[in-house]
Amino acid sequence: MKHFHLPLTAALLALGMGTAQAAAEPTVIHLNQVGCQFLESEHDINRGYTPMTADDCRKINAETGDKRLAEAKVLNLQPGRYVFRVSNQNVPYELGFWLRGDGLAARALLPSVSGGGLVTGKTQDYEIELKAGEYVYSCPLNPTPDYKLVVR
Repeated sequence: MKHFHLPLTAALLALGMGTAQAAAEPTVIHLNQVGCQFLESEHDINRGYTPMTADDCRKINAETGDKRLAEAKVLNLQPGRYVFRVSNQNVPYELGFWLRGDGLAARALLPSVSGGGLVTGKTQDYEIELKAGEYVYSCPLNPTPDYKLVVR
């Protein structure tokens, strides 16, 4: 068995390369879903909705969605790789996540990511490389408003 001994400068260079590789890792964005909303998007205010079905959220959003969206936090990011780590916090039915371009043209030109399977208490990752543009994200299964995300 051969053993290799690196000079100090080569070892330091190898360590530096490991740092560069770590910097290339995607940025993780944590989002928590509760009934009919994403907490972080609404300034971590849990409005206490207790839907039993998606139809309950549709009714709630018809009454409160526009006002909540007007007050919602816009997520501003740089272009790059991201993991959206989405959790179902006590919603009693399956949830999902959908990130896409805002509007028909942007939806066709910008990357998107989606998926379901978020049962109560589960967390799931959605990885995407975002380009400059305007996006929206929501949950179509726990109907939430279309929260805004801008990449510059």
